[in-house]
Amino acid sequence: MTLPEVNNLYGTDDRCRELLERLRWPAGVECPRCHDTRVSRLKQYARFECVGCEYQFTVTSGTIFHDSHLPLPIWFLATLLLCEAKKGMSAMQLKRTLWGQHKGSYKTAWYLCHRIRGAMSATERPLLDGTVEIDETYVGGHNKGSRRRAGFGDSNKQVVLGIRQRGGAVRFFHAEDAKTGTLQKFIEENISEDVDVIMTDEYRPYRKAVGKAKHETVTHSAGEYVRLGTDIHTNSVESAFSLLKRGIIGTWHRLSAKHLQAYLDEMSFRFDRRNRPDLFVDTLRHMVTADPLTFEKLTAA
Repeated sequence: MTLPEVNNLYGTDDRCRELLERLRWPAGVECPRCHDTRVSRLKQYARFECVGCEYQFTVTSGTIFHDSHLPLPIWFLATLLLCEAKKGMSAMQLKRTLWGQHKGSYKTAWYLCHRIRGAMSATERPLLDGTVEIDETYVGGHNKGSRRRAGFGDSNKQVVLGIRQRGGAVRFFHAEDAKTGTLQKFIEENISEDVDVIMTDEYRPYRKAVGKAKHETVTHSAGEYVRLGTDIHTNSVESAFSLLKRGIIGTWHRLSAKHLQAYLDEMSFRFDRRNRPDLFVDTLRHMVTADPLTFEKLTAA
């Protein structure tokens, strides 16, 4: 899907609502309160009324679009820009693209981006199996005045754990630290017990964290990145990390620890669907079924 196609197909509020209605209720309109399918379509305000409980609603009721003052065509354009930007798009760039240099509000663009990210976060994540690679990386500023290892003690760097099924999906997590117990928790929650093999570098906490699963390692400290004559490596998850870091350095520039997981979810959502021709529509499908994200909740301490 391209920008001209989105403008042509969904340039009006009515056309946007038609698509959202098909995505939200593929089997027909139902009441979001009592789930009754006996629904009347009102002529005014694009509303529906439930015959059973008399509740009036629209296709955006109870979704991330609810109570938004932005026109739906703007929402659609913003969604396309975010899901097609390989390294992400900053709120400032989105503002300039949609409203120009001197129009619009940065806060509006920032909130818009986070609501779309919120829908990307609310996706089903089946357990990974087959050959799974795990690695950790660290993002944030330099440890000025501290010699502590990132992820430990008073380090100000943030730990990001990456888990990738070779040839499949990737998971990024903002972890509290990179200790054995933390690693074990993420492994148990995201990797199937029937996994063929887990591949990591020589970082010692992985030895216990992988549990009873078959475990292979490469020794990066000795310059080994692929075990000679084998397919043992962590290059797949490291390539995903490379894309993530280009997004942080080149696009978003500065991320707060508070919202880091939202950006990680956006990157993994887009990465897993990078070859899908229906990426734009699939993103809208999640947006119209995800729970709403209020500004108060987003900015809460």
